[in-house]
Amino acid sequence: MSNLLSEVRSSNWDDAGESGAVLVFLHGFGSNEHDLGSLAEPLGLDLPWASLRAPLELGHGGAAWFQITTPGVPDAAPVQAATAAIWAWIDANVDTATKIIPIGFSQGGLMASQLLRTRPERVLATTILGGFVLGGTQPADEIIAAQRPTVFWGRGTEDRVIAPVAIERTAKFLPEHSTLTAHTYPGLAHGINMDELNDVRSHITAQLDLIPLGKS
Repeated sequence: MSNLLSEVRSSNWDDAGESGAVLVFLHGFGSNEHDLGSLAEPLGLDLPWASLRAPLELGHGGAAWFQITTPGVPDAAPVQAATAAIWAWIDANVDTATKIIPIGFSQGGLMASQLLRTRPERVLATTILGGFVLGGTQPADEIIAAQRPTVFWGRGTEDRVIAPVAIERTAKFLPEHSTLTAHTYPGLAHGINMDELNDVRSHITAQLDLIPLGKS
């Protein structure tokens, strides 16, 4: 039996090799693989997508990428294990020539940043929604500090879920390691609204224009 993460995929997933890029949705704590895939239609990008289920089962249909110990300060080891699990799924299911566009919410936003901080050559248009970055150094931090890949970070002004220490860490790290587009959304709590999705679409579309889509 495969020990890879489970997922749901778009109906056009078989076209992934021709598209040049695929969306990979990474849900938040207590959610599941059926959650963020619902963003694909309002994003309107017409790309193949997969929405992965985190490896830690919480019961009642929910899952997590790692347990919450100190809010905003996760232990590094389980985050690194979850990062490796995502890469194992990608290696098994996505052609090496195809770029990954990670879109993560909350804990999933941290995991999206982990993909960039470990194998940036595979990643395009990292998108962090209501999320944050891990403390400490990751394998590719020096590379992305030099290359400054494009990252989107959006969050609500009324988000009381993500600890201030995590927001402060992210606000320091991302400008030093990326070409950052950061937006806050007035009145939005720990969630995603249409204004944010419109900004995400613009962020991703701008990066898609830079790669040769449609080549095998």
